[in-house]
Amino acid sequence: MKGYNRIMDIKTQLSESVKDAMKSGDKVRKSTISMALAAIKQVEVDKRVALDDVAVTALLQKEIKNRREALEEAKKANRPDLIEANEAEIKVLEVFLPKAMPAEELRAIVQAAIAETGAAAPSDMGKVMKIVMPKVAGRAPNDMISSTVKELLAK
Repeated sequence: MKGYNRIMDIKTQLSESVKDAMKSGDKVRKSTISMALAAIKQVEVDKRVALDDVAVTALLQKEIKNRREALEEAKKANRPDLIEANEAEIKVLEVFLPKAMPAEELRAIVQAAIAETGAAAPSDMGKVMKIVMPKVAGRAPNDMISSTVKELLAK
């Protein structure tokens, strides 16, 4: 690492956290973070690239989304054990995500992108999304971004 004040990237934070979990005997944290690191490694091997923080954040959001879907299924099946396990895993993974963007800030970015592209109808959604996505970069879930764009284009 260069310098003492350098902030660790998310992959390094995950690696350090899994070591801490092993030392403390926190099985849920250890297994959850290990699964996330394995998913990151799999993508890196498949694509033959090192993932940056934006890609890792997207992957963590996908992992959380999968667990939320499993949580809904567990609720439907009345399985308190699975509900508790998925909620615990979601809490572990959320620690590594950047602070969420407030809805007002997202709306302002989307409105600026609509003005910039001259978008006027829902069919222009792609143009707006192309501008909004890099600016938001993992600080808001994709479904929230697209629903905000749809809502503002429908007016």
